[in-house]
Parts: sequence; structure tokens; C-alpha cells
Amino acid sequence: MKKIYLFLVVMLFSKLLSAQKKPLDHTVYDGWQSIAEKYISNDGKFVVYTITPQEGDATLVIQQSDGKKLLDVARGYNAKITEDNKYIVFKIKATYQQLHKNDRAAAKPVPGAAALVAAVVRVAAKGGGGNASAASTFKDSLGIVEITTLKLEKIPNLKTYKLPDEASNILVYLLEKPVIDAAAARPERDSVSRIKAITILVDSLLKVTDSLKLKLAEVQTKGMAALQPQRSALSTARPADETPVEEGTELKIRDLITGKNQSLLLVNDYVVSKNGNALMIKLSKKNNDAASKPAILQMTVVTNKIDTVLKGFNDAKSFAFDDEGKQLAFVAERDSAKRESQKYYKLYYYKNGLDSAKFLADRFTRGVPVKHTISEFGAIDFSKSGKRLFIGTSLVLPPKDTTLPESERAGLDIWNYHDDDLMTVQLKNVEADTRKSYLARFDFETNTIIPLSNEKFPRIQKTLDGDGDVFYTATDFGKRVARQWQGYTFSDLYSINPITGDSKLILTNYKGNVYPSFTGKYLLIYEDKKRAYSIYNSTTQKINTVAADIKFPLYDEENDVPDDPNPYGIGKWMEGDKYVLINDRFDVWKVASDGVEKSIPLTFGRFNKIQYRYASVDDDEKFIKNDALLLFKIFDEKDKSAGLAQLNLKSKISPSIIFKEPVALGAAGFGGGSGILKAKNANLLAFTKESFETSTNFYTRKLNGADEVKLSATNAQQADYNWGTSELYKWKAYTGKETEGILYKPEGFDAKKKYPMIVYFYERNNSTLHNYRAPAPTASALNIPFFVSRGYIVFVPDIWYKTGHPGKSAYDYIVSGTRALVKDGFVDSTKIGIQGQSWGGYQAAYVITQTNLYAAAWAGAPVVNMFSAYGGIRWESGVTRQFQYEKTQTRLGASIWEKPELYIENSPLFHLPKVKTPLVIMSNDADGAVPWYQGIEYFTAMRRLNKPVWLLVYNGEAHNLVERKNRKDMQIREQQYFDWLLKGEKPTKWLTEGIPAVMKGRDWGLGN
Repeated sequence: MKKIYLFLVVMLFSKLLSAQKKPLDHTVYDGWQSIAEKYISNDGKFVVYTITPQEGDATLVIQQSDGKKLLDVARGYNAKITEDNKYIVFKIKATYQQLHKNDRAAAKPVPGAAALVAAVVRVAAKGGGGNASAASTFKDSLGIVEITTLKLEKIPNLKTYKLPDEASNILVYLLEKPVIDAAAARPERDSVSRIKAITILVDSLLKVTDSLKLKLAEVQTKGMAALQPQRSALSTARPADETPVEEGTELKIRDLITGKNQSLLLVNDYVVSKNGNALMIKLSKKNNDAASKPAILQMTVVTNKIDTVLKGFNDAKSFAFDDEGKQLAFVAERDSAKRESQKYYKLYYYKNGLDSAKFLADRFTRGVPVKHTISEFGAIDFSKSGKRLFIGTSLVLPPKDTTLPESERAGLDIWNYHDDDLMTVQLKNVEADTRKSYLARFDFETNTIIPLSNEKFPRIQKTLDGDGDVFYTATDFGKRVARQWQGYTFSDLYSINPITGDSKLILTNYKGNVYPSFTGKYLLIYEDKKRAYSIYNSTTQKINTVAADIKFPLYDEENDVPDDPNPYGIGKWMEGDKYVLINDRFDVWKVASDGVEKSIPLTFGRFNKIQYRYASVDDDEKFIKNDALLLFKIFDEKDKSAGLAQLNLKSKISPSIIFKEPVALGAAGFGGGSGILKAKNANLLAFTKESFETSTNFYTRKLNGADEVKLSATNAQQADYNWGTSELYKWKAYTGKETEGILYKPEGFDAKKKYPMIVYFYERNNSTLHNYRAPAPTASALNIPFFVSRGYIVFVPDIWYKTGHPGKSAYDYIVSGTRALVKDGFVDSTKIGIQGQSWGGYQAAYVITQTNLYAAAWAGAPVVNMFSAYGGIRWESGVTRQFQYEKTQTRLGASIWEKPELYIENSPLFHLPKVKTPLVIMSNDADGAVPWYQGIEYFTAMRRLNKPVWLLVYNGEAHNLVERKNRKDMQIREQQYFDWLLKGEKPTKWLTEGIPAVMKGRDWGLGN
């Protein structure tokens, strides 16, 4: 009896607490936090991470791995921990309010004459190479924390900083130009005032006659000339034909061992060698000083000796040290003739003992392809051993035709059906193409250039960190036209000899993936068409089938697009190239490169539907050591729980579970491709995890699975608001398939009540069951926690597709799931909404043509007419949309000429007379994925049929909203719309009366 009484008391108390909580509103977004950067020290004793609000100032947290807080730094970011675990170095931003104030000031328009005056004042303030905006711009600071003392040192006016990758001896940082002092600038005030007065006077005269525009330019030029003597009196006169340069600033070099500091002025670039032994410093010339010349210096860190590498050049860039810091290479342009359209760079080389940099190559060097030159944009790097130097060459483009003035030159693009790429793709890539470079090797023995890549072989995969005997490349040159409707191309696979540059054909017309072994001796090949793996042996030059003894598919078992399924991929090659780890749906297999030895499963997840995936915790890992302790991320397909497991390759037994919980593990980001961090010299892991009910937080855990420590506690304010729960919901679709979805219920859910419901979908989302969803003004998706907090049920059904009938497939799963929930008794069948974006927007558009079940619909960026959309362009990439319909997401599996009936069947446009559901469309005028005209077609058709429809067009916005102000606006309107039709709230003005163009910016119609 006492137990029953206690239970009733607890339930009553819970109800009271729930009643006291507030529903989420649109004011809560900005302060909601997330974990951004994450780092762990090499010794595992402390971690560094940032807690970042959606809007506002982030906090950099320095904390012991056992949970003890050490230091919080307001606005810290971009942190690095020194290799010896003694220092943490990071940037510190200005406050959000300061930066936001700057943004507003920069965006404020300056009308008419005021704009001219502002321009004159800016130029006057600059002088030669000055910084006019320095007084009004808030710069970063450098933060340095010594771990033993936790003393924080702040250094203002930071531009950049660098630490060596594999050493802890120095910290190098570059400062911004000093802020201009207002008092110091006062002597020029009278001159600026005179210019201002003259400009305003001339502007007034412009209203009388256009001919005085030329006079304005003359007066402004003379006014600026009047200011010059005040500056030039302080320095040597600059030659009349010399163009001012952007002067470098102060570079600071700190010895982290001794604490000593050095400074150099006029620095505008610098590079630290990987081992911290050498430092390259690029100096600019000083304006107004005829004797000043730009220079490149190299400093030997141990001795502090500084040598001059090169002096006198127009530009120098692409600096690269070898791993030992003993060799330096770069390109420089030193042409004394003034060239505006064409610049020719040369390759230079320096090492200790040389008096100065040695010229290596230019466009006339033997081996440089005809009409090519040394690229100013190509990456320069040494191989691991330092014996090979790789550079880039580029095609010399002819200068643009300037024989005719711009007003007499035709402006056109010429499309040719022979072109590999559509003109839209070419135009999108024109800047990248003008900077395109091709990999080459400089041969020190023969002083020649060995080209390795070219237009046919644009991308080369190096092996053995550049020291391999064979490199690899694939080319689809001359075969790209078919990508227009296939979405892919067939390629030919080649090996490249890095010594001679010779190529050898390995395989023709393959479609798939390749994975070179670390040394390059082997190349693992997955062919989509064969759905199988093989290995190319560069020694025997033969291809052998591998993994054929694995009886489970190594490709996507659930593929439902009319294209070849993708492989599950690989973990990584192992040490010595003898084995490679290959994934099936659930498990990881150890596969021998000879194709003879039997494949061995390292995990056994298929029996209980748990997926294992190798989790690399070392960014620099080249291969898996044969005696390694393997870490796996695991995911249970049954209950969607996640966790970690480990396997000691020495023991050759099954993996042991470290933990598995109803959570989602943090995705990849800072500090590792797997999203999991491990201390380099300690058996300690760091990671984030979350659930729908619990905000994302940062944890540490020992590799033996014990002693997990929660480090952060984000979003404590969530306890003040109604939240909700997530659960897996299963039902039988109209196709007969047992399927799943996610059901979100409000906090304090009562099964006896009737709730309004919004159905949101894309394709399949069941794996996101435990994902934390922060209340945020989303780019387009439904703000699930917001609506759940306000008393809505949200249902996210999985959808499985049948080729040729995507619309019917969407109906079969969305509507069947909705009706199953209605039968459960807690959903009001008259108060159900539907929301989708992009592909989800299309499905929302289609479903309301087939049923009147839904009382309100919201479709973002939907396709309504598959005929017109078929030939449309995805403007963010320039590619046509044809392949989407024939091979990928739209899943029709045929062209408009082969099966036009499928395009009619699946286009909502042809079924709109049946629609009775009110609809809001969002279709933005800068959408780069779905053509804007699809939204217009949809709206005008519904309008013609006198259907209730609204079209939201966010000006200049993309497929998904980018501007936060627009995201907030959309969230408000979405709530107002669904509250009106699903809760009976009074409709707002934009819904009932509309907003005429003349009222744009005056009344947004958000009120009643």
C-alpha cells in the first residue's frame, strides 16, 4: 500500500513539475549551446573544447580529463596543444556584439555624395599601404596558457599563429597593422575637411550639368595630392611609377623553452618546418623607401641564425620545407617588365650552406610541357625522405583580347555538344580552371622536370608519402558527356612511374573506387558493375580477385535507386600491405592481398544486427599496425543504440564492447576522421554523445571501458522548458513491408488525449532516433523539438522506394504510417500536417494530390513538373538534373523519351485538380539545386485552380536558408501556419491578406 501511495505521489509531483515548464518559443534559439572544437593532450591529462551558442560568445574550456575544471576563456577558439603538453595556444575573438556592430556598420549604405566623401576619407587615411578600417575593426587576440600555472597571456591584434606539427620549441605569430590613433591623425583633418567641402560642392554642381563629373575627379585627385607631402616628408620619396604594396607587419618568434622573444618587421608570410628546426620568413618592401626590397629569410631555430634566401622579387609563394627542415622550395616572379595579364614564375631551392636560393626551373626548363610554365598555384612539397620534390605546372593562357573597347566586344558563351562539360559547369569552374596545375617532379640529378599529370591525368595518388615506386591515376577524359544523364562516368585506370612519368594502363571502363596500399605495391579495386573487389599487383602487373570467399554482400544491401549499389568501403590497409580491412553491412573482414589466403572476420555483428566500423584515432595514421589495438564504432540496427568496441590483434579473439547505450556518438570533426579522440601516449578516449532528451556533451573514458567522466554540462536551461521523448515506431506499410519511423511525443504525453501531429520526412531516418535536436531556426527542416514542446506529436516515417514510382512509394509509407498512428487513438485525424524540404518537399507535394488526410502542408523547394525539371540546371554546380531522374534520387530509371508516362504519373502538376489541402511553398530565387521556376509553376497552377496556396521567396537565398534572420522568419511563419490550421489559432495577416510589394520592408504581416 505504501509503495502505491509513493508511486502516486511521485506521479503527481512529476505532473506539477511538467505543468510549471514553459513551451519553447522563438527567443530561446540564440543561447542554445553545442560542443565545437575538441582536443586531448598527448599525455591524456587534460582536454580542450569549445562550448558555442547559436548566437553570441563561445567559451574555450580547459579541463582535466578526470573532470576538474582548470580554466574557461571567453571567446577562445582555434586551439592547439603543444606536443609536450605544456602550453595551449589559441585565438580570442572580439565580442559578438562588437563584431555584429561592425557588420551592421559595413552593411549600412552611404548615399550619393556621402559615398564619394567616405571613399576620399578612406584613401586619405590609408596613406601608402595603411589600414583605413583598423580603427573600426576588432581584431583577434592570441591566447597562451601554461598548463602548470594556468596563467593566461593575451596578445592583442593577432593576424595568424603557427606551431610546429611535431615539436614544442617555438611559437610564431604575426600581428595585424597597428590601429590608427585618432589624435595622431588630427594634423590631416584640415586637408580632409577641404576635400569633403570640395566634394560636396562638386556634387551639388552635378545636378546642374553632367559635364562637371570630370571636374570632380580632377578636384579629388588634386586634393589627395595635397595630403601627400605631409607623409612623404617622413621618408625617402617613392619613384613616380612605383605601385604601393601591402606592407608586412610585425612577426614575433617565441622560444617556448627559454621564453625569449624576437621580432621582425614587414613580414607578410611565414612557414614553420614540421620539426620546428627552421622558419621561413617573407618580408615586404617598405613603401616610400626606394632602397627597400622584398626578401625571403630562413632562420635556423637552434642557433637563431638568419640567412637571406632571396632578395628582390615581385611575388613569392608556395613555400615548403622537407620534414627535417633542411630543404626549402618555393616559386617567385622577378620579371622587371610590368605585366598585367601574364606572369611567369620560377622554381627556387635553398638548403643550409648555400649563399642564397638556387634557381631550379622555369617555363624553358627541359621537360616542361609545351605552352606550360611553373604554376604559381600548384602545391609544392617534398617526399617523406626529402629526396623528391613535387611541383605544379600550368598551361599558359593567352591574354584576353583587349584590342576592342569593352563596349564593342560581344558577350556570349558558346555551347558545343562535343564539350566534356556543360558550359554551366565550365563557367562555374572557370576560376578553378584558370588556377589548375599539373603534378610534376623536379629531378635533381638531371635538372629536368618530369611531368606526372596532365589534362588527361589531372589527379595523381602518390604512395609511400611520395617515395613510392608507383603512383596511380584514373581518367574519364573524353567520356564525361554521359555524366549528364548517368550521374557518373566510366574511367580508365593507370599506374604512373614517378621516376620517368610513364603511364601504364591497368583497367578500362571501370566504375567504382580504388584504394592504394601505403607502399603502392597493391591497388584495391571495387567495381560497381561486378559488385566485387580485386587487387592489382604492381610487381606482377596482374589483377587478382579478392574477398570472393565472403558470402555476404560487400555492397549496399538496401540500395533502392536505379543505379549500382555503393560498396560499404574499407577500414584501412595494414602494415606491410599484406592485408586490408573490408566492410560488409555489419562486419569488418581481414582480407589477404594475394587473393589466396582465406578472409577472416574480425567482428561478428551480423548475428545480432550490430554494425562495426574501424575508428581511426590518429590523423597521421598511414596503415594499421599488425599488433594494433583496434577501436570500432558500433551501431545496433535493432534499437539504434551506439557505442565503442575494441579488438587486440595480438589476441585474435572477438572484440569486446567498451560501452553500448541508447545514444548517438558525435560525428567526425575537429581532431579525427572518426570523431573519436585518443591520447597519443595514454589509453584514454574522448568523445561526445547525446540523446534526444539529453544535450550533446563531452566525455572521457579509459580504453578498458571503466571510469567514464562527463566533462561538460551544456544547455542547463532545457530543464525549464517542455521537451519530449523519441521512440521507434513500427507498422506495416501498404506494400506489406514491416517498416520503422521515429515518433516524438510531448513531455507529459497522455495517451487518452488527442494531439495535433506533423509528419516530416525525407528518405530513411531511423538511425537518428537518439540524435539530439537543438531548438534552432533551421535552414529548411522541421524544428522538431520546438513543435513537440508546444504540444504537437511529430512523426518521421522511413520510406522505401520502387523504381519508376517514387510518388506512390512516398504515399504508401507516409500515409500508411499516419493512419496507423491515428488508429492508436492519440492523434486527432482532423489536425494532421505534412512538411518536407527538397526531396521531402516533392513528396509532400505529391502526397496531397492523392489524399485529403492532411489539413495543412508545407513544401520547401519542391519539384512539381518532372518534365521541365528534367532539363534544369543545378546552379551551385552547373550540372544538369537529368541523371537524378534516370539514375539517382528521383528513381524513375528512364528518360522522358523512354517512359514519359512515369514523368506524368510522378509529377504533382498533373494531379493538382484533386488537391484540397492548403499549402505553403518555399522556393528561393537563388536556389542552386531545384530551379526556382518549379515553385512558380506550382504556385501559379494552384492559383489558377483556386486552391489555397502561399509562396515564400527569400531574396538571394539558396536551396536551404543561409541567413539566420531568414531562418528565424521562416520558423515564425511555419508555426503561425500550423497553429492556425492544426490548433485553431487566429491566422496572421500574411496568410489572410498577403503582403503587397509596396509594403515590403514596411509590414511583414506577422501580426493579426
